[in-house]
Amino acid sequence: MTGSTYLDHAASSPVLPEAAAAMAAELGRPGNPSSLHAAGRAARRALEEARESLAADLGARPAEVVFTSGGTEANNLALLGARAEGRGEVAVSAIEHPSVAAVRQRLAEVAVLPVHETGHLDLDRATGLLGRRTGLVSVMWVNNETGAVQPVAAVAERAHAVGALAHSDAVQAFGRLPVGFARSGLDLLSVSAHKLGGPVGIGALVVRRGVTVVPTGFGGGQEARLRSGTVPVALAAGFAAAARVACGRLEAEARRLSALRDRLIAGALATIPDTRANTAEPCSPAIVNLTFAGVRADDVLLLLDAAGFDASTGSACTAGVHQPSEVLLAMGRTSHAASASLRFSFGPDTTTGAIDALLGLLPGIVERARSAS
Repeated sequence: MTGSTYLDHAASSPVLPEAAAAMAAELGRPGNPSSLHAAGRAARRALEEARESLAADLGARPAEVVFTSGGTEANNLALLGARAEGRGEVAVSAIEHPSVAAVRQRLAEVAVLPVHETGHLDLDRATGLLGRRTGLVSVMWVNNETGAVQPVAAVAERAHAVGALAHSDAVQAFGRLPVGFARSGLDLLSVSAHKLGGPVGIGALVVRRGVTVVPTGFGGGQEARLRSGTVPVALAAGFAAAARVACGRLEAEARRLSALRDRLIAGALATIPDTRANTAEPCSPAIVNLTFAGVRADDVLLLLDAAGFDASTGSACTAGVHQPSEVLLAMGRTSHAASASLRFSFGPDTTTGAIDALLGLLPGIVERARSAS
């Protein structure tokens, strides 16, 4: 942490002390979890304990948890490797993370599922786009820019009705909302450690028992022959520890963060003319997206940074190449509005005082940005 007020937890949340301690305990131990000697067996035991813990928090079986390098790799593996037999089309929502949305440029058969202006999936219209060629339907659980919560159980039901598999990118949901893989009806689920206070560099693809996924790489086949490479035991331990903490306090933290979210939205709308909230119920307790008409989002971001507040213009995975938000464009916003929007996202260290301090500065910052536009 830098001393700034950090409001970019959707990009990456600081490592929790419990996760750091779990990693430290494993970093000093030798052994490859694929080795048969004593050190290797100890590493394998630690890895499987992490897998079991993570599975419990995900509502899944341990054998269904496949460790990856993060959410992007998990999404790629699902989108490129999983299909109902004999079906080549993939259907994805119009508001997916780049690691899913880019499949539109990679595959010949892709259906794009529309959303309402609130950012929630238009389930009826989406259902009409599914058919005999649909092999996989992918709709994210929580949108990373607006926080919109999607009806993933209904998506899974509609996908199965036409004989397709169902996948969800739950990177922004896990640790913020209840995520139960078994009861969701999904076939595949992607999660990542560093969004909930775990380390960067590890995530998981949860694959329902009986679902076939074709590997997208080759090597030793360490993770159920789906993902090759030596699994980093220390990172897995850190991921499991962070998930235990986040899921253990989920209900209380969701109430607390929801109050902060509503406080920021109400305060911004009341004090800054021509402001629009792009976050609408049902939504994550931890994400707020606001459009300030007549500004360039980058200008507001830089002024906030100078004032000691870390925020974002959208997905950090496209940082440095800022364009109008594809998510907001899909929601029917104009190019100008989609270029004038900021995301504020919360975590364990976000306080009422931080939100009030932001609201005290934000009207003046937006006014300065409008003058410069």
